[in-house]
Amino acid sequence: MIRQAASSLLIYTICCCRYYYYYSLLPRGALAFTTSSPLRTKNYHFPPSESSASVLDGSSSDTMTTDSTTSSTGITIPHLSPTTLANLVDYTISFSAANGLQVQQKSERSATSTTSSSYITAPISLLPQAYPHGQFQHGLALSTPFNLLVDRISRNGKFLQETLKGVRDVDEFTGMLLTLYEAIYLSDGHSEQHAKGADRLGILRSDYMLHCSQAAENEYSIKQVELNTIASSFAGLASSVAKLHSFLTRRLGEEGLQEFLDVNERAVMGDSSDDIVDDDGERGVPQSLAMIRLPAAMAVAYDRYCARFNIGSSNNNGENKSDAAVIKPVILFVVQPNETNTVDQRLLEFALWDNHEIPVVRMSLGEIHERVTLDEASGRLSIQNDDQGDNGGAVQQEVAVVYFRAGYAPTDYPSGYNTADGSGIEWLARERLERGSAAKCPNLGYHLAGTKKVQQELARRGAVEQFFEGDEGDVAAQIRTAFAGLYSLGADANEEDMEAVKDVLFNDAKGQYVLKPQREGGGYNYYGENLANKLKENCTITVDDDGNNDVSLSPDLSEFILMERLFPPQQRAILLRNGQVEGTGMSISELGCFGAIVSSGDGEVVHNEYAGFLLRTKFSGVDEGGVASGFATLSSLYLC
Repeated sequence: MIRQAASSLLIYTICCCRYYYYYSLLPRGALAFTTSSPLRTKNYHFPPSESSASVLDGSSSDTMTTDSTTSSTGITIPHLSPTTLANLVDYTISFSAANGLQVQQKSERSATSTTSSSYITAPISLLPQAYPHGQFQHGLALSTPFNLLVDRISRNGKFLQETLKGVRDVDEFTGMLLTLYEAIYLSDGHSEQHAKGADRLGILRSDYMLHCSQAAENEYSIKQVELNTIASSFAGLASSVAKLHSFLTRRLGEEGLQEFLDVNERAVMGDSSDDIVDDDGERGVPQSLAMIRLPAAMAVAYDRYCARFNIGSSNNNGENKSDAAVIKPVILFVVQPNETNTVDQRLLEFALWDNHEIPVVRMSLGEIHERVTLDEASGRLSIQNDDQGDNGGAVQQEVAVVYFRAGYAPTDYPSGYNTADGSGIEWLARERLERGSAAKCPNLGYHLAGTKKVQQELARRGAVEQFFEGDEGDVAAQIRTAFAGLYSLGADANEEDMEAVKDVLFNDAKGQYVLKPQREGGGYNYYGENLANKLKENCTITVDDDGNNDVSLSPDLSEFILMERLFPPQQRAILLRNGQVEGTGMSISELGCFGAIVSSGDGEVVHNEYAGFLLRTKFSGVDEGGVASGFATLSSLYLC
């Protein structure tokens, strides 16, 4: 028995060492989601150089299991044998290499060579997480209603202006977005008609956590964490994770894996665990449709643009209609310089070509400012290239669709906000793209509809209902089932909002809320003592004659919202980073449901459907949840 255990341990150790060199460089900023997690202990935001040994030595964690040792000598996981664990790691790393489940790592530039790229396994959960089938289906069903809601909000300038008027004064980034929106979509200028008439493409992702109220023990329902309307990422990698987990659970299910899955199922479902099945008639890991449906929606927008201008559509080359050599229109991916999540983006690019023969060009906002031109008469956007065509003219690539995977944060506009003197080149590029006739994903209206302040405003009584009147009242009610408690900290704060603030300040309820700014990507939220201190620093507290506390909010709080903290079920996870087991412990997860919508300039919805899912998992003691910001890992669901 001792010899067998030693042999299993040796197999695992060799497996870890074999891949350590290639996977030890994985950046922490490879994956990210912003959530409201239940336990606030320590923030496990490990630096890139930390290996599993330093993560698991007991100095970095309150919530990880204490029955584990360093990965160099093996790790003990309840209900999972060392041999099964070694097989899981080996299969996972091999599958990731074979199927592009990776992120890009830039190598250093040397004096004798150009910059090259290498790829390493993405941060992932080694196994899927148990998830209630009914709540998964609920999330899927909410996709199309939320798509419609975003589209209708984007066209209601008065609602956006009124909702964001307090934010724009204290948040320069949101203020700039709103100013551009007003100049382009709310003005009567002839030059803005191209943008107003352009199609709108939404690739949205609504993120949910299972939440159990104190009055309903072990009865979980999904509550919305946030609605992402720009750069909704990881559709490609998440689809690959689902395929990996489907393979692992079927291949190793009878070799010591099923007990681990069953224990997690009981942790989530309790005594209600039954034989509910998924859409394929089998319990287990569902497959995401993201790499089919997201490219399909983009192809709809692409073909409509080509039909509008009578040029070649997908699977059909266009004619040369100008003196310059014009090639097939493209979809322009707006990306960040030095992007490391290129594989996720490339998977979408490859699917666009394989399924629809649509070419993609990738450019940063700085490059767009230099090389993309706008024809003021027609609204056409063209990429100017140095190459010459057969007729000797410069090659131009017309842009049919603009797809933003950048532009969602102030750091994407490093040249600043001054566009009057021409120095704010990234904002000038964003404005030029917006004013063109190409479909935008998203346009400025969709982008603003995804702000935290709009999310909070929609939670007010009657706010959603104004966008779904008459026979559509049931749609509004369906959307409202997903709302958590959301409270304003601006000049529009009402009695209910102030009661939430007082709850934090005077009732020691800081653990029941999260303070959120108007930012995407994770790492910006306030929790616990940090939350309470932020409020105290920006509130004036007085006591009236009756001894009651009165609170006045500083205008600086207008850029924040206060959100009810969500308490999802905890279950065991094994997280893999740098190709090694980072650790094991109790975890929580967040479900993201993709939706795709295409609508015309005058509001006709021509395409609207659910478009896939992702799951992100983190240790339960981690407050933030972003994959791209390095707090979480990609995972998938095991339906039960």
